[in-house]
Amino acid sequence: MYDVEFYMKSYDLLQDVRARRLTDPAATLETLEGLRSPDPVVYNIETTNACNMRCAMCPRTTMMTRKIETMEPELFERIVEQLKPFPADTWSRWERFVAETYGVYDGDMSENHFFLRIIPRVIQLHGYGDPLLDKNLAQYVKLLSDAGLESYFSCNPANIDMERTIEMFENGLGHIKYSIESVDDHRHKEIRGEASNFSKSYSEILRLLKLKKERGYVTKIVITMLDLNRETQQEDYRKLREAFEGCDVYLYLKSEDQQWYRKDFHGTQSVHWSECCKHPWMSMTIKSNGEACMCMEDFDNEIVLGDTRTQSLAEIWDGDAYRAFRQDHVDLTRGLKCTERCDMMMVGEAFLQGPTP
Repeated sequence: MYDVEFYMKSYDLLQDVRARRLTDPAATLETLEGLRSPDPVVYNIETTNACNMRCAMCPRTTMMTRKIETMEPELFERIVEQLKPFPADTWSRWERFVAETYGVYDGDMSENHFFLRIIPRVIQLHGYGDPLLDKNLAQYVKLLSDAGLESYFSCNPANIDMERTIEMFENGLGHIKYSIESVDDHRHKEIRGEASNFSKSYSEILRLLKLKKERGYVTKIVITMLDLNRETQQEDYRKLREAFEGCDVYLYLKSEDQQWYRKDFHGTQSVHWSECCKHPWMSMTIKSNGEACMCMEDFDNEIVLGDTRTQSLAEIWDGDAYRAFRQDHVDLTRGLKCTERCDMMMVGEAFLQGPTP
């Protein structure tokens, strides 16, 4: 989830900043602080950072140095107890806003539809690990369902455990995303590592779709391919669409996040990666060791803003570290990961750029 109220309230302000109609960073920071919710909204809970893949495009493969940890169930439960769903009228206003502002409507199927229509509603249960390796995941899905919160995570289909997946479906899992880079096993292994495959994954997904139809599960199965700017990208995506033609899946080509570390910036179709970063005021990320970090992209927990093992979410959200971090985003503090190793535009950067067209 992210705070859709803040997103809507800050939209015109940030557009004015990018158009150079506002030129005072200090006043903008004060306004943003006044718009943010006093209650934290959690974007994602990384229940584990364990992974058996070796994905060529993932910083976890070549850059992550933090300890491999899996969250304790008691901590996950304590975090969920502090969360609450948005009321129905908020969703109605948000859906109107998304349709009018971005031309994204209910029933569409694209990366922007997924980010604007689905991600705001769900607690994301992945980070820099594969959630399917966490044996407690089905229990977590039930905890969220019982709290009136929808769950979602992205994973590698090579790790599908049919029995546990069905349990998650029965516990009310909202969306599950399977990442597939090719219908060719050899090519898939080149991209995702030797533990990955297509053939076995494909047969397991088809089996899940059959069970879903027979038993009436509401879980939406999402299939994505990353646009890695490969020579065969469009052909691979065409073949993937053909493989799932006629199936009850949500399928789209996803722009690659964080292209800086591969030094291969090939652009994005994503609204999320094209606009100013709102995360310091809009959402919180909780990592597998319980630390609250700037966002899920902080793969090595470099910017820790609190610790959910010893603090409440509200204490962290309104604490000195978070306030300083928001200031840093406007001041473009040197040495900050966000200023040097992130593709997303910080609010402070918008003041330095020329007007948007």
